Amino acid sequence: MGAGVSHWGLAQAVSKLGQLGVVSGTGLSHILVRRLQDGDPGGHVHRALSHFPFPAMVQRILTAYFVPGGRASDAPYPRPAMDNVDGEHEAEALSIAGNFVEVFLAREGHDNPVGINYLEKIQFPHLPSMYGAMLAGVAVVIMGAGIPLEVPGVLDKFVNHEPASYPLYVQGPDKVEQIRMHFDPVAFCEPETPTTPLARPAFFPIVSSGVLAKTLMRRATGSIEGLIVEGNKAGGHNAPPRGAGEIDEAGEPVYGPRDEVNLKQIAALGLPFWLAGTYGSPEQLKAALAEGATGVQVGTAFALCQESGLTPSIRRTLVEQALQGKATIFTDPQASPTGFPFKVAKLAGSLSEPEVYNARQRICDIGLLRELYRKEDGSIGYRCPAEPEATYVAKGGDAADTVGRKCLCNALIANVGMPQIRQDGSIELPLVTLGDDVVGIPRFCDGDNPDFSAADVMRVLLEKA
Repeated sequence: MGAGVSHWGLAQAVSKLGQLGVVSGTGLSHILVRRLQDGDPGGHVHRALSHFPFPAMVQRILTAYFVPGGRASDAPYPRPAMDNVDGEHEAEALSIAGNFVEVFLAREGHDNPVGINYLEKIQFPHLPSMYGAMLAGVAVVIMGAGIPLEVPGVLDKFVNHEPASYPLYVQGPDKVEQIRMHFDPVAFCEPETPTTPLARPAFFPIVSSGVLAKTLMRRATGSIEGLIVEGNKAGGHNAPPRGAGEIDEAGEPVYGPRDEVNLKQIAALGLPFWLAGTYGSPEQLKAALAEGATGVQVGTAFALCQESGLTPSIRRTLVEQALQGKATIFTDPQASPTGFPFKVAKLAGSLSEPEVYNARQRICDIGLLRELYRKEDGSIGYRCPAEPEATYVAKGGDAADTVGRKCLCNALIANVGMPQIRQDGSIELPLVTLGDDVVGIPRFCDGDNPDFSAADVMRVLLEKA
């Protein structure tokens, strides 16, 4: 869920109650830096890093980024070096440590499993992120927004701290070519490479069709232990519609019968599977079980519970809108630099408002969703459709691809109360993603008691189902 919405506190609460708590793996290197810059409230980061196996790396990170008592409230957060195809050491170290911290804290205080969720489209930090999560004992790796064929093989390699690689795609003048990024844990293991094998987490790819599920099972580089079957009503990124890509009068992509998942095909594959996208109700949980599913994946209800990482004022506003029947979710075909449709919750003062979006100065300074392109001199460059249009065009991009694109990197971190502050004093604004199931929030709370917990969500779902 976004970046830091399904953070360690929420995942821990869910896992403690016997379900699978899943932390978001998006932007954890930047979230780590900003927590340290804010003085590490509660000392949670320090506590986790005290268990990290590479103390020299910890010391370098704390020396570079920790501010005792917190930075000045009007001071910008530092910008760590961006990830790149050659493996930027500082960025990779922060990804290893950030993923370790999140999983360690989510697992703290109980013996139940914890998972982590990645976007395949955010490829640069994949390898160090998965290694860091495995160092902390993550039980399940979930990945969507792409076709993660090679993740199982990477997980197999990291069990024994072996080097691994992952494919990247470079847009050339005439064709798309594949290159590989490489990661060797030995370059980060201090003082020496661990000899104890790591537990190999189960891998659950997110699929939107039986065809994709079959492709993954046939061509994946290692074992797949389960599937998340996600429809187009789920929050975050949705798979594009199959067909001509029509847009309706409201400006949303049109989904049809071809986009409905054949659950009999999924069940026939013989793997456990969970259904996602408006399955956060007792009735839908019953329906999922009747279809042969092992269970459901719930996002929106947990995103709006008290343990969520969303800024409290944002969370309460969205809950109030849901209770009043005024919550609106727009499937924006342009917002995400990935080109995938992206669910946006309409919220006053956020980038969901055109005038707010148009007033923001475009900048790309986190760069998780940058794309690769081949320069005229043969070297590799980086560009993002959400960066300034002139910059993108100068890098060979099409100006039409910049229309409506929003900087998800900055906006999603702003959602959880750590917005970047610009030199001119302006502050990055949020852009919240929720699923269509936001209309069902009144099943967990009411106007007199609008706050509800993760335990309330599970009580309602499980008691009635």
